[in-house]
Amino acid sequence: MSAAPTKPPTPAPKAPPAGRRRPLVLAACGAATAALLGVAALAPLPFSVTRPGMTADVLGAYRGETVITVTGAEVRRPEGELRMTTINATSPEATVRMADVLTGWLADDEAVMPREAVYPVGDTPEEINRHNAGQMRESQEVAVTAALAHLGLEDSGIEVELNLADVGGPSAGLLFSLGIVDLLEGDGEGGDLTGGRTVAGTGTIEADGTVGPVGGVPLKLRAARRDGATVFLVPREECGDATADTPEGLRLIPVGTLTDALDALRALNAGGDVPSC
Repeated sequence: MSAAPTKPPTPAPKAPPAGRRRPLVLAACGAATAALLGVAALAPLPFSVTRPGMTADVLGAYRGETVITVTGAEVRRPEGELRMTTINATSPEATVRMADVLTGWLADDEAVMPREAVYPVGDTPEEINRHNAGQMRESQEVAVTAALAHLGLEDSGIEVELNLADVGGPSAGLLFSLGIVDLLEGDGEGGDLTGGRTVAGTGTIEADGTVGPVGGVPLKLRAARRDGATVFLVPREECGDATADTPEGLRLIPVGTLTDALDALRALNAGGDVPSC
């Protein structure tokens, strides 16, 4: 029995020369990279984009309601302004993507911060709002205590009510204390603490008058200057952040205590030596 004739083997396809393989590899890598970048551009990132926020004159009214109300003592009528400052941040549930981050990094009036730095407590907007409101209430109580203690009026029967709607956090403490002192005593010589200027600032306050850092200072400087401030009281620990990008026409004064702030404003009014960052 004869065997069937066999077919000659089919030759294997020739591999493309090395020079031709390289463009193919590069094209594949480029496509994969583009796909990864596309996914990254759409993925939510753990950042918040912040901007200059509102300011409010604690010596006046905000949204139609007097910020500082004093009962049990005669109150002065200052001519200048003491403006507390804030930042605006994307809400905790907002989706921040790569494009938002890049825009924030490049913009002069925006900053990109880790979300946990902006919202360190709480997982929902409700929890965060409760936390911020609690911090504001505590800050107001401590600001009253610090101001009355400085004036020696702790047991005088004077009552102070502070109102600042829809603003949370402790960063207005220093300005609240300064406002109370200005309304009750002024500069101690019949004049205003502000000297008729628009003075802005930020900083937490302790019962003993210690001023603490708050964050977001560069954006608060822009908010202050936008709203007419020419002087800004900054926690001493944050001078470096403040001097990195100070708006033209805004004078920085570093403070470590309530007494520092009062002394600096009095010296400014008298044409004396005033500390600077």
